[in-house]
Amino acid sequence: MALTFMGLLYVQIMYMNNMKKMRDDQFAEGVKRSLYAVSTRLEQDETKYYLEEDITSLEADIYPRVNSDGSVGINNNFTTPEGINYDLTLKMKMDRPTVSPATREMMRGKYLYQKGLLDEVILSIINQSSNRPIIERADSAEVARYLRSELDNNGLSLPFEFAVVNRVGAYVYKSAGFSPTVNDESSMFVQTLFPNDPKHKMYYLKVYFPTKSDYIFDSIRFMIPSFIFTFILLVTFVCTIILAFRQKKLTEMKNDFINNMTHEFKTPISTISLAAQMLNDNAVLKSPAMLGHISTVINDETKRLRFQVEKVLQMSMFDRQKATLRLQDIDANQVIAGITSTFKLKVEKYGGHIETVLNAAESTVNVDEMHFTNVIFNLLDNAVKYRREDVPLQLTVTTRNVKGHGGERFQVVISDNGIGMRREDLKKIFEKFYRVSTGNRHDVKGFGLGLAYVKKMVGELGGDINVESEINVGTKFIITLPITQN
Repeated sequence: MALTFMGLLYVQIMYMNNMKKMRDDQFAEGVKRSLYAVSTRLEQDETKYYLEEDITSLEADIYPRVNSDGSVGINNNFTTPEGINYDLTLKMKMDRPTVSPATREMMRGKYLYQKGLLDEVILSIINQSSNRPIIERADSAEVARYLRSELDNNGLSLPFEFAVVNRVGAYVYKSAGFSPTVNDESSMFVQTLFPNDPKHKMYYLKVYFPTKSDYIFDSIRFMIPSFIFTFILLVTFVCTIILAFRQKKLTEMKNDFINNMTHEFKTPISTISLAAQMLNDNAVLKSPAMLGHISTVINDETKRLRFQVEKVLQMSMFDRQKATLRLQDIDANQVIAGITSTFKLKVEKYGGHIETVLNAAESTVNVDEMHFTNVIFNLLDNAVKYRREDVPLQLTVTTRNVKGHGGERFQVVISDNGIGMRREDLKKIFEKFYRVSTGNRHDVKGFGLGLAYVKKMVGELGGDINVESEINVGTKFIITLPITQN
């Protein structure tokens, strides 16, 4: 489906690109037709100008004029094709308009001769026209009017700017808004004015359209919604797949959590059940030592079971927006000293050693003592769980004062020499149900809630927690909390 969506997007993009190219070609073709038509109309105006001059001259020579005596006369000088010059003068009274056949024949020959000279007249017009100033031949107002008319005829009713330049690019004149940028130069349209002029007298008409991009975009904008909807579908599909994989991973972690919880509960329940059965034995009841031992086992396993239940109940805190805390000012140094003293026996049980260095001069913090104790206890418990088998466990708990936002802060550092964690695990250890892989070790049990609980509670208490770790070197947790000013 992802490939299908991407293919659909690709097809739409290619279609839009081809349509834009087609509209560009159509626009360019329409502009070129318009510019050619403008050039043609200017040439027609040029020809009309010279023909009118020539006709005026011919009328003065050929058509009869009224003399002072009231007669109508025709005076004309002309040369025959054989090279003979004639000076012809004809006079006639208005009341006798009859013209002899010889006269009519002569005039007919005159017109035929003038018609034969038509090609020479046109060549003369072409040669003489390039000598006129270009401003007279292509008046700016006429050029603007012709451009507007021809562009409208080709369906291009959008603003334009134009200029007339010579063959070296110098401006003869230009419209008020003609100031093309580098981007406009790529869409500049050029048309030669009077292409029959000599090359050294060539002039060019330059036209560009400031709103061309908008014009092209308007013609393909109907495709934009389709592209956007397809893109939204693709993003939605990708997000759905990501969420599905996350949900799958979460389900797997929850299954591991249930399996671990079942195992953790099964052991103390079995022990308590066995001890209860032994109490039914009369021999055990008669032995105070055995009875005391069984009582101790039941009490220890009950505490263990209660502790596991409390850890499971901690999970409910993650479903709340805000945890319910009983905040009070406590001496963190004193509380940490009590926790490490209690935990010392467990560390020494595994041949380890715990060292406490309480260097924080200001150690009064406003926290929930129970949750703060659980946070420190969870970090110490993890250090014992993930110890290395080849070296004795070394645990160090240090407190100190550091500078932070808002002034001095209290910091506690718990470091060990355990198995450590990989860099990719450091980003996930505070996620709910996440447990770091311990390789071939199967004796480490847990629910994947301890560090998630620690992270949440430190945040609820207004502090932050960081972790540093290296494989087979050890791990260091750093908790920073605001100090209560006395």
